[in-house]
Amino acid sequence: MDYILRTNGLTKRYKDHIVVDQMNISLKKGEIYGFLGQNGAGKTTTIRMIMGLIHPSAGQIELFGQNLSPGRKAALERIGSMIEIPGFYPNLTADENLDIHRRMMGIGNKESIEESLAQAGLLDARNKRVKSFSLGMKQRLGIARALLHHPELLILDEPTNGLDPAGIKEVRNLIIELASKRNIAILVSSHILSEIQQMATVIGIIHKGKLVEEIAQQELQMKNRHCVEFKVNNERKASMLLEQKLGIYDYSVPLPGVIRVFERLSDSAAMNRMLIENDVDVSEITMLRETLEDYFLTLTGGSVHA
Repeated sequence: MDYILRTNGLTKRYKDHIVVDQMNISLKKGEIYGFLGQNGAGKTTTIRMIMGLIHPSAGQIELFGQNLSPGRKAALERIGSMIEIPGFYPNLTADENLDIHRRMMGIGNKESIEESLAQAGLLDARNKRVKSFSLGMKQRLGIARALLHHPELLILDEPTNGLDPAGIKEVRNLIIELASKRNIAILVSSHILSEIQQMATVIGIIHKGKLVEEIAQQELQMKNRHCVEFKVNNERKASMLLEQKLGIYDYSVPLPGVIRVFERLSDSAAMNRMLIENDVDVSEITMLRETLEDYFLTLTGGSVHA
């Protein structure tokens, strides 16, 4: 397989504190890699190492089939990025802001401005001053700036942070279109599970600096099964009763007071009756399908924005 990006044992430590620990991620052309984790999990540090902004303590970064170290400048020229909130000159137009960046980057072709604005859906706003832009438009302008030199890899760090629902949808649709129609490989980090689930083709879950799972979206859908959820006053006793009385072993306890049963779903009434008869209070029964949030919580035992 031709990988655009691969890391092997990528590690960053500050004195005795390990921020990124043995990170192995891989990304192919046309894929959207959703880099998912809580704030402080190590996502931005990993991105900064890939971008050459900080040096790894150990491990390797491979870009476009070559180790980053010897061919650093050539490889980085093939990457576009938007890390954190993009800054612009508010009294200048979108066109003027991109032209300043084009000249700074040494991009001779001025037509690249029109192309990148069109890709970001901002061509009609090219002559408007940036101070009149919504936050969502500024984020899209930041992506347009990252596209000026026609990169093969686009790295976006929390691109929907602080946006309202309309702005989030604008940026999400743009990312999906760039991957599907332009065949650009995109690494997008976020702590918002629902966003990653709606756009990523591959999801890497990072927790306390470690990559705890790397999974294709299609495979994740197969893992997220239908179940019956019981809210009870004693999940330990309920678990024991399910096993001993009904022979049910395919269940999980994702949260205190919650049991999810994945087998014999049509017998939910019998399960409920058995629990009540054995002095387990059942306050709610729900048929549902597990989500990426459930999967994340199972892997990390933590909390995260839905």
